[in-house]
Amino acid sequence: MENLPKDPVMLMSVINTWLRDEYATLDQLCEDRAIDREKLTDILSAAGFDYMPEINQFR
Repeated sequence: MENLPKDPVMLMSVINTWLRDEYATLDQLCEDRAIDREKLTDILSAAGFDYMPEINQFR
């Protein structure tokens, strides 16, 4: 996660772009990009964003 934005809003934007353009699920994204899913969701959840699998986005 060291190469990802530290700002949670920017991080959400990057992740959502990848989810929209390249990955069918958050699990695929995390596995492919070697991102700790729990850490990612904790950071974004603390900023008020939750993963919504039905739309494959954080909101």
